[in-house]
Amino acid sequence: MKRRKTSFEKWFSFNRHRRRFGAAAVVAQQSEDWQALKDALVPGGPQGSEPSYAHGASPDLGEHLRRLQGEFAGQPQLLYQHAQLIVLIRREADVAGNYQRLERMWLAETDFLRTRLDLRWLVAACDTFIDHAADPVLRAVAMNGPLLVNTIKLQETERYLQAAHGLSDRPDALQALHSHRVGLFDGLTAFIAGTDDTLRNMRWRLGDVCALHPLGALVLEIFDRLQRAGNDNVYLRFRQRHTRERTRWWDGD
Repeated sequence: MKRRKTSFEKWFSFNRHRRRFGAAAVVAQQSEDWQALKDALVPGGPQGSEPSYAHGASPDLGEHLRRLQGEFAGQPQLLYQHAQLIVLIRREADVAGNYQRLERMWLAETDFLRTRLDLRWLVAACDTFIDHAADPVLRAVAMNGPLLVNTIKLQETERYLQAAHGLSDRPDALQALHSHRVGLFDGLTAFIAGTDDTLRNMRWRLGDVCALHPLGALVLEIFDRLQRAGNDNVYLRFRQRHTRERTRWWDGD
């Protein structure tokens, strides 16, 4: 695996410096009046409209943020300011100051942010806490979010590559899971669809770990999103196969 460049090596990259030109002006326009930012909507589209996702990153900060604004059109300004801060941190613009602004925002508006941001930005927040939080507990707790989502991202991308979405379960395979040990690799055994307690026990442990920091609620939100109807992924599909009530790993119906 290729190593990260050192700060000294990065300093000689003109593109690295160009990517953050204008960052101070962006921060100067921001606010910490959280309620006002929740009430104000990003211009460009009616509330509840589908976001316009940009693909790729422009080296020009202003252009990149203009593209990003379309993703939040019609949504509260707080969500867009959250994205701006993450962009500034990733472009190494006043990292310490912008990270502190981001953490203050999350501690003040945890419930609003965790319920209104999509998975992309929830994971981006986790990545930022992992990279920059002073509290090692927060860094360790946050690591669970990207581990969950990036593993699923790989699995679901493979399904897309293989056009596997229309496949159905084989009755003989399901019978095998319930009648004898089915090995996978390196000592692992297959998940017993319908009854297995593995995910319930994992969710209990995840809850204990996330209780160690107030922002652990962010990671639990990510886990809950994976069980939500409409978010087609391997967790939801195994939830739909599950039949044993006492080993369920999700809340609600």
